[in-house]
Amino acid sequence: MRGRGVGLSRPLRRALPWALAALLVAGVGLPVVAASSGHLPAGPEIGYGVSVTPAVAHVNVTVVMTDAPAYLPSAITVNTSTVLTVHLVNQGNLTHTFTVSKVPGADALPSNSTPQEVDQFFLKNGFQANLSLAPGASASVNLTFGVNSALDVFQFVSVIPYQFQAGMAGTISVSGGPPSVLLEDNTSDSLQFLPNTLVVNVTHYPVVVGVYVSNLGSFSHTFTVSPFSNYSLSPANFTSFFLSHPPLIDAPVPSGAGSAVWANFTIAHAGVYQYICTIPGHFASGMYGFVYANVVPPPPPAPPSTAIVQGWVLVGAGLLLVVALLVGLSAAYVGRLPPKPGEPPHE
Repeated sequence: MRGRGVGLSRPLRRALPWALAALLVAGVGLPVVAASSGHLPAGPEIGYGVSVTPAVAHVNVTVVMTDAPAYLPSAITVNTSTVLTVHLVNQGNLTHTFTVSKVPGADALPSNSTPQEVDQFFLKNGFQANLSLAPGASASVNLTFGVNSALDVFQFVSVIPYQFQAGMAGTISVSGGPPSVLLEDNTSDSLQFLPNTLVVNVTHYPVVVGVYVSNLGSFSHTFTVSPFSNYSLSPANFTSFFLSHPPLIDAPVPSGAGSAVWANFTIAHAGVYQYICTIPGHFASGMYGFVYANVVPPPPPAPPSTAIVQGWVLVGAGLLLVVALLVGLSAAYVGRLPPKPGEPPHE
């Protein structure tokens, strides 16, 4: 004969698998749902430039003066932060001068200027150097070009009447030179730049920017910067655009993780400059970024929540637990779910 207490234990024994299943669903469901809502934190979205002082370089150039009249060579190129030493040799039978304009521009002094207009030009604007060499004489002069001279061109002429008008002129072109702002960027096989926003804040322009671009993946890429500020490129127009407007820099990033390249370019003035990857399909897939030069960048996206799980995940897990408990209680009450046909709910 079964006692009442023994009879009550059978439903509980039958309900035990259902209760354990309910607890298993609740226990497994919570971390699974929580894991599905999470994601790995992304790399930094904004990279800030670090200002550096470029080392001063020294360049020596010999310029020969002839009675043609002419300078040989007539075109000199130097970098910013450079001390240019010009060694002058007059190989002619006439006196010549080496007079360097302070006013930038290859045509700052028009070639059709009269001797009087040439004198007035230098009287008004001054000069960086003014040496007069007698026949057979030689001399040297030092010229310094700071970062503010980047991308400028300066004329040098002979102010002896009618020598400039006869073609005795030349130019000194100042290129970008060594970087004065350093940044880092990365390329990835997910076709993204990490970071995709670079910030340059300086007190003078033009400025030479050096970006160290590392490859985090296996694909090759490019780091190509638009020459125009505040201009948006598109996957449909960038190829034809760069044919007409050469980029500030088009640096190929070699394939293979760990490969890197320096991308040095000169920014002429403040603004927002877009950079892209020109490998077919990469730009269209979202591989682009922006250089903010003395422009406030957009705020970075909100960081991922530091909570273990988000609020809606906790609510969902709580509901799941309630359902599991109801299933367990029902199983304990009826003995099994569902009961066998013809089997009474209670024994």
